[in-house]
Amino acid sequence: MESEVEKRAKLALDAIRKTYGTEAGEFSTTMFVAHHLEELPENYWHERTGAASPNPAAVLQLLEFKSNWGESDIEHFDFSLPGDVTDYVLSARFNDAGEIDEISLES
Repeated sequence: MESEVEKRAKLALDAIRKTYGTEAGEFSTTMFVAHHLEELPENYWHERTGAASPNPAAVLQLLEFKSNWGESDIEHFDFSLPGDVTDYVLSARFNDAGEIDEISLES
């Protein structure tokens, strides 16, 4: 049976991917993707996606679960790129009702 952490991690990752290119994701998901496409070398992308300059969806598919934390360890879920290449994470915050309240870019 899927744990609450696993369930929320999947919901968080799905929500992060859906906010790309939207007003809600302008200063989080969209900024994260644009920054890393500009800053990371082409060989990083080519090794992981097969393209030197992947599309945003391919970048978002690479996101890995990094941590969950908060009062009950189920309020915040952080995701980032593989390979320890960045200090930035996309963080999804859940409210008391178990719904995603906010997605933010953190370092």
